[in-house]
Amino acid sequence: MKPTHIEHIGIAVENLDEQIKYYEEVLGLKCYNIEEVTDQKVRTAFFMVGQTKIELLESTSPEGTIAKFIEKKGQGIHHIAYAVESVQQALDDAAAAGVQLIDKAPRKGAEGLNIAFLHPKSTFGVLTEVCEKP
Repeated sequence: MKPTHIEHIGIAVENLDEQIKYYEEVLGLKCYNIEEVTDQKVRTAFFMVGQTKIELLESTSPEGTIAKFIEKKGQGIHHIAYAVESVQQALDDAAAAGVQLIDKAPRKGAEGLNIAFLHPKSTFGVLTEVCEKP
């Protein structure tokens, strides 16, 4: 696996609209995209900081992974996402290195990216996402 750059940093939030206001009014950033990813039970908002995106994640269901994360750990950094040329190759490389996978194959994520996650038990506590533009 050879990441080309940090694609985004995912931050779990309880209230997307409240957080957008903070990022725009206090940090001076501009939200350029809000979308719902139904199968992941999440609503997202994106900001650019230089070449890196910040992705705010609000759960749309109490059973969603973001809701469960916030219940256990509170709001805050949820994951770091690396851009790769091939998500499937990154998964294969990670599995060959003994890394536990959450996803065995790429799936669709926000902004139309192909994504997959590596389990934090195998990544020293950091939920790691790999993603590619299709």
